[in-house]
Amino acid sequence: MAFVRGIRGAITVERNTPEDILAATKELLEAIVRENDLRVEDIASAFFTVTRDLNAEFPATAAREIGWQYVPLLCATEIDVPGRLDRCIRVLVHVNTTKSQRELRHVYLREATSLRTDLLPQ
Repeated sequence: MAFVRGIRGAITVERNTPEDILAATKELLEAIVRENDLRVEDIASAFFTVTRDLNAEFPATAAREIGWQYVPLLCATEIDVPGRLDRCIRVLVHVNTTKSQRELRHVYLREATSLRTDLLPQ
């Protein structure tokens, strides 16, 4: 029996440019798909957030560019907590899967590895 489960991920970018945002988002989503052996049809939806310093492009655009045409996508601004990681794109991908929560692999790349060290591969 399949369940809807969430997979988290995050990545940072060097600059607030459409090119950097799109490239980083594609890198993150492709890693999530690869690490969890997903097909686009497995993806129920994705929710992206960006820090306030990233507004040059929607991360959802990158998802569309890699073939997520029919996946419901939403973008928002992350809560601006002082002293937290800047230039960060976060995603929560909802997937239909038979895997348990412990079997799912969350993906944190670049400076975002500092966000959830407890979820990184040992």
